[in-house]
Amino acid sequence: NGGLSGEESDSIDWSEDESETKNFGFSTASSVTTPGGEASSGGEWIKPSSSIGPSKSKLIHHFVGMGFPEKLVAKAIEENGEGNTESILETLLTYSALEDSTHPQQLEDSSQDEQDTRSDDYSSDYEEGVLQDLSDIDSGPEIEDNVENMSDREKKILALADMGYTVEEASIAIDRCGLECSLLELTDFICAAQMARAADPQYRDYSPKHKPKNLFDHKKRKHYQRDLLERKKQKKLLNGDDETIRLPNPMIGFGVPNETFPIVHRTIPEGAIGPPYFYYENVALAPKGVWDTISRFLYDVEPEFVDSKYFCAAARKRGYVHNLPIQGRYPLLPIPPCTIHEALPLTKRWWPSWDERTKLNCLQTVIGSAKLTERIRKALERWDGEPPLQVQKFVLDECRKWNLVWVGRNKVAPLEPDEVEMLLGFPKNHTRGGGISRTDRYKSLGNSFQVDTVAYHLSVLKEMFPNGITLLSLFSGIGGAEVALYRLGIPLKAVVSAEISEVNRNILRSWWEQTNQKGELIHIADVQQLNGDRLEQLIASFGGFDLVVGGSPCNNLTGSNRVSRDGLEGKESALFYDYFRILDLVRCIMGRK
Repeated sequence: NGGLSGEESDSIDWSEDESETKNFGFSTASSVTTPGGEASSGGEWIKPSSSIGPSKSKLIHHFVGMGFPEKLVAKAIEENGEGNTESILETLLTYSALEDSTHPQQLEDSSQDEQDTRSDDYSSDYEEGVLQDLSDIDSGPEIEDNVENMSDREKKILALADMGYTVEEASIAIDRCGLECSLLELTDFICAAQMARAADPQYRDYSPKHKPKNLFDHKKRKHYQRDLLERKKQKKLLNGDDETIRLPNPMIGFGVPNETFPIVHRTIPEGAIGPPYFYYENVALAPKGVWDTISRFLYDVEPEFVDSKYFCAAARKRGYVHNLPIQGRYPLLPIPPCTIHEALPLTKRWWPSWDERTKLNCLQTVIGSAKLTERIRKALERWDGEPPLQVQKFVLDECRKWNLVWVGRNKVAPLEPDEVEMLLGFPKNHTRGGGISRTDRYKSLGNSFQVDTVAYHLSVLKEMFPNGITLLSLFSGIGGAEVALYRLGIPLKAVVSAEISEVNRNILRSWWEQTNQKGELIHIADVQQLNGDRLEQLIASFGGFDLVVGGSPCNNLTGSNRVSRDGLEGKESALFYDYFRILDLVRCIMGRK
């Protein structure tokens, strides 16, 4: 729920994929096979090396050989620099995607303003953690969910298929070069093999002779996806599916306010019945089997999956495992604004009719950069009236990705920290209390609970504990659970907070003092310091804990973490087992007493 003890670690830089290809250059081959054409020799392929930097002319020749127009290649190189070959390729891919629905002259004129930005999309202050933060975005089309479930190998095959290479070529390149190789290394290998085949008739022909005519053969991609998904379904039918927990649609858990749903009755396993009560949270979109494991360790309690868009104006898909009653819940009052225009009324004046968003996506630890918003402004100012569809799509994709809102004519901007606080249910300036920077405020907020959602689940505790509650808060972050209980009117008799981030501890301490809490707040820097002896002492001091709440790190669970999405075995997300260890110790110690 914060820092290493939340959804993000200070020790991990998720932007490595952006720079992993900077240490090698392109082939010095003078010709390659172009889509729809035959390979021709004329140059010797040289293994990519950090010591060989491609000249501008060779770069242009290389990308033109891949089928891109020379003018667009020159533009892309000028925008990204000669050394950043990965960004050049991605920019060219964007140009080509836009070209499908744009007149070539329009594309040439507006390519600078309409390009799909990559490395400049977010402020450099927030590079750390950007990938996992984007995993909770509502993408809409069902095909995105299918792609998310594919392996890294399958995703790379699809990427190469997008570039016009055959599935066979892509598969053999991955087998020869290794799965860890970048797309640029794989394309170099394929091009070199094509040249060798053209130069030597005896060369083993490992790929079909006919290439697709269109560099972006979307029909081919969809056909491959359907074929791949069909094979996966058949495999499941043959081998069985050992995953029993599935995400519901809609994601309303055991019920949400103002939504009609069937009455739910659930039975808590005997070994899980409270007190003490427990409440565990993590990202809903975790790798296969993770929630089965979490449920199994937490006494076989069924998870409750809820999207916070039913409680506020922003989505936040989370899973909760708890042994709380589900009857008699009630929402916090006043009911928070549940649409963008209700939450941010000043944006309504500038909101274009073609932007049909009513909800924001998951609030992140990162924000869109000034450079990105400036590019969007320039792309829109080119058109007097409503921009063409491809420009609308570019703008809307970026607005959804970075939660940009309209603040002027043709002008979008990221949310301010106090707006994020409001959307997440925290009091205004909650994160300013620790005396921290804007960067730290976004980071701390992006890793927090959505207070209104959590308060709805915890509301049943008010009648149970009219004189107050003793709370053990693990991975406390900025105190989402504490704020929720306080807003429900449940006195906090004592709170033992385990949180590794000093920034977050300062925020919680400041809130505690500003709200004149009468109870005792004890900070522990690391959950691993909570062993049996320490818990014995705390339980003896306070007479036990009424509630054990926490959300362990999701670093290794999020779908966009392509570096170390290792599930509960990952370095950070393995801290879930500390949550279970501590909870089980508390239950055992209190059971003896």
